[in-house]
Amino acid sequence: MSYTISAVDRALQLLEALADSPESGISELAERTGFTKSLIFRLLYTLEERGFVSKDPVRRTYSLSWQAVLLGAKARRQSRLISAATPHMVALQNATECNVLVQVRDDLHSVTVAMLHTRASHSVFGDVGRQGPLHAGAGPKILLAYAPEAIRTRVLASALPRYTENTVIDPERLNASLDIIRRDGWVITEGELDHSTCSVAVPLFNGAGEAIATMAVNGPVALLPPEKRGAVLDALRDAARQIAGLIGNYGSPPERDEI
Repeated sequence: MSYTISAVDRALQLLEALADSPESGISELAERTGFTKSLIFRLLYTLEERGFVSKDPVRRTYSLSWQAVLLGAKARRQSRLISAATPHMVALQNATECNVLVQVRDDLHSVTVAMLHTRASHSVFGDVGRQGPLHAGAGPKILLAYAPEAIRTRVLASALPRYTENTVIDPERLNASLDIIRRDGWVITEGELDHSTCSVAVPLFNGAGEAIATMAVNGPVALLPPEKRGAVLDALRDAARQIAGLIGNYGSPPERDEI
């Protein structure tokens, strides 16, 4: 028996389509969702009445509106993960002058749910809400390493895009690196998503000892040279343990070996 309310499900699909493709018209949204134009119109009218969607009367396109912004802000405040991580993100950013971000897995993608930018690291991949791959970059690799076996199998069997010459796209080599990540409980990558960029990441665990997210420090190699990465990793792992205590955790990452 399905408890899904189809009208709600369709409205949410439409909101997700607008989030990915703002300033879209009815025809484009119908193509993206597979809904009829008549249904798209009715859904948009309802969402506009509730303040979740706004219409450009000249271009006849739609985008998310203020209620969607408020809902997202309230969701962030209610997130135990983000609330627990934020003070540690601030401390890590101040200590490293690099970007600090928290990412989660959404099916076969990584999604950034919290991020602190620094001016020096402005070119690094990742803004809040941005989807990325699972096979490249420190945070995404953590998510893939701790994902269910079925997810890892799907990713390894798929076409793996190459972002730089350092992106690992060979399935066997990638799978071997995932084994090492699970063994060590951390990963450091350099130049896999963006040239001249280094990233250090660890998993964040929930009360069942499952890795529900990853926290990473990333920035230009000049700010994260090899001699500084061990200290950054230690700070990250200490933050991860404290965050786990706040969100409820019965498992913890293993101790760091020498890099």
